[in-house]
Amino acid sequence: MKHTILSAVTAATLVLTAGAAAAQEKVTYLFPAPDFLPAFAPFQLAKGNGYFDEAGLDVTFQVGKGGADVATQVALGNAELGGGIGDTPIIVRANGLEIRGVALLGGRGLTQLAWREDAGITGPQDLKGKSIGVLSFQDTTYYNLLGVLASAGLTKNDVDIQAVGPGGIIQLTIAGNLDAMSGVPEWIAAIEAAGVPMDQQPVDSVFPAMAQAIIASDDTIEERPEVVQGFVDAVLRAVRDISDDPAAAAAQYVALVPQHSENLAGIEAVMRAYAELIYPEGENQPLGAFDPERIKAVQDFYVEAGIVRNAVPVEELYTNEFIK
Repeated sequence: MKHTILSAVTAATLVLTAGAAAAQEKVTYLFPAPDFLPAFAPFQLAKGNGYFDEAGLDVTFQVGKGGADVATQVALGNAELGGGIGDTPIIVRANGLEIRGVALLGGRGLTQLAWREDAGITGPQDLKGKSIGVLSFQDTTYYNLLGVLASAGLTKNDVDIQAVGPGGIIQLTIAGNLDAMSGVPEWIAAIEAAGVPMDQQPVDSVFPAMAQAIIASDDTIEERPEVVQGFVDAVLRAVRDISDDPAAAAAQYVALVPQHSENLAGIEAVMRAYAELIYPEGENQPLGAFDPERIKAVQDFYVEAGIVRNAVPVEELYTNEFIK
């Protein structure tokens, strides 16, 4: 009799488990760069800690061929959600791709302006004649740099801008071939780990740069809002984990991402940088939310600088409906 009861319980458990698995919504999230980069730690933590599972989502990560490719694939419906920067919709929506931001991973800007301590630089006003590294000439690190230069009355013709990719930025700055860089905290940490002292300034102190963004198509937002809501909730929960305890988050992250298993100290430093420089909420801007005035200011500059030809209505570039 006891065996029969246990068998019945086991069978019932299997049925319930199978039913829960079947009920999970399949979601593809497309990264613009390799998914093991520390910038994407909130997504890895959300998955590894079961936050997506709790939201009823079966999430698959894939890697696109840069931000423009991610925006295109999301707009075409080949991925439900993707990664970009807060300014990504400004650039691609003007080209007919109907995507918008659904969550912003922090109230500060992702891009940091950093320079070698021995470069004779104290701020944007000292960049004239200096060599500065960016990821590419079709990337936010470059667009934000143009804004930084404009804040000091300079243009791209006053400096030597080199698009050399993340590895090139790190190695050339270490070698002294670059005086400065427009990039993300982990690049600065890698340079300092090689023994090169750096100074830095958040770009958003002089230009309204924005953090990473989760983007979705208008169709996905309309047809699968519960998927977007669950995904956003899970990722923002992981952002809060990092902000609350960078050391614990770093330990969890290196356990989940084997590429960083021997660099706990370095990852903890990067987590602290994100927690202090990027994730804090902005004024009247709770975690995850977009600030329409900030978006408008960036779009106005991009139009003036010729980065985009035409402005689109700001309300078409984002939605805060998934931010609690």
